[in-house]
Amino acid sequence: MSPSLNPKSHVRVRFAPAPTGFLHVGSARAALFNWLFARHVGGTFVLRIEDTDPERSRDDLVQGIERSLKWLGLDWDEGPYRQSERMPLYREAAHRLRAEGLAYICDCTKADIEARTAPGKSSGYDGFCRDRGLGRGPGRALRFRTPDSGQTVVHDVIRGDVVFENATLEDFVVLRGGGEPMFILANAVDDADMRITHVLRGEDLLSSTPKVLLLRHALGYAPDDDPLYGHLPVIVNEKRQKLSKRRDDVALEEFRERGYLPEAMRNYLALLGWGPPSGREIMPIAEMVAEFRLEDVNPSSAFFDVQKLDHVNAEYIRALPRTTFVRDCLPWLEADTPWPSENFDLATFEAMAPHVQERVRRLSEVPALVDFLFLDRPEIDPDAWEKGVVKVKDAAGLLADAAAAYAGLETWSAADLHQATLVIGEAHGLKLGKAQAPIRVAVTGRTVGPPLFESLTVLGRERTLERVNAARARISEP
Repeated sequence: MSPSLNPKSHVRVRFAPAPTGFLHVGSARAALFNWLFARHVGGTFVLRIEDTDPERSRDDLVQGIERSLKWLGLDWDEGPYRQSERMPLYREAAHRLRAEGLAYICDCTKADIEARTAPGKSSGYDGFCRDRGLGRGPGRALRFRTPDSGQTVVHDVIRGDVVFENATLEDFVVLRGGGEPMFILANAVDDADMRITHVLRGEDLLSSTPKVLLLRHALGYAPDDDPLYGHLPVIVNEKRQKLSKRRDDVALEEFRERGYLPEAMRNYLALLGWGPPSGREIMPIAEMVAEFRLEDVNPSSAFFDVQKLDHVNAEYIRALPRTTFVRDCLPWLEADTPWPSENFDLATFEAMAPHVQERVRRLSEVPALVDFLFLDRPEIDPDAWEKGVVKVKDAAGLLADAAAAYAGLETWSAADLHQATLVIGEAHGLKLGKAQAPIRVAVTGRTVGPPLFESLTVLGRERTLERVNAARARISEP
């Protein structure tokens, strides 16, 4: 039997975010791995909101977390449970610990602890209040009395058994001075009460796991009922630094706003620490569920490579049905665009969509590729003008020949435009790529974009000639 499965019980996993900000991509990865594992083994995925800190928790952030999970396609079987509604359970557990001599009152402030710390030593609680027999009072916390000897072993499916010497664990706070339970107590109580069999979460939480286990055992839960743990690898940036909210783009909603598809984001997040035995990277969710095993998760840090995410997203964009691609682009085409809203024409975009779909990595890139269709005049990029017009030999003559040839075409088709431009280029001693550069800049304002002749077909003869002639006039300006 796989070591990730507990033969004694139905698999139950949980995702327990704190609503103190937008959903972090690392948290989203943890949610996904829990969900994949639950779906792979036919288990239960529980959503639990860790809102025990009233000063930082907000309802709108809870809604944002739920919205982001739904966007990724992650549904939950139970919940969302809110820890703020389960406070009596945590306080009862804390009182039991104190009544049984397993926790004690402490009035030490952070400054007190630091003042007692020897120079050059890392600050940590020294057990000063262990035997002072203090009673409850304003600002006094409740600390758990950690054992002075022995070991606590964390059975980790990803990292193997991790052993902690109890003597190295400080007496940690379980109730704040105001009576609010710490997350570590709430987690211990909730995981036991909700019969969680597997805890899959970030590597940064590994050091708190022996404390949770000590609390569970102190509260009377048998070690045989401990959940199996899986501490997921830390996600790092290109400098191999842990992703930081202050330094890196980490909010899932920001990636959504940039035009990443949920299926692509989900697929990429799955690759951050996990690789399917098949070796495939682009795969539908059903195949991910079928292949996902905790034993295949790599404990080494995972690099959040935006270029690879762009590649994955582009693959998913190209695979969209055309009508779906058009529909998904609309939010970017109907808001905050450089053209007047009344200029946008859906039929025109639908005609251009096949050529755009093959070139974008993110949906947010779409407006810049089609703006020339909806602007009264193209916004000509100065660098593009320099490169695509000024540095092309006799660009004015080439544009004049293009205007004449295009005006005389019997049919306005991409094939005829291509042939006419090829002939013009040969007359000027230029290959097609060089010959079409001034025309592209004149019509679109840029040196790169969708295929030129298909773009001209959609733009129409009259507007194309108007822009080519405007560029000729600009060249002749003093």
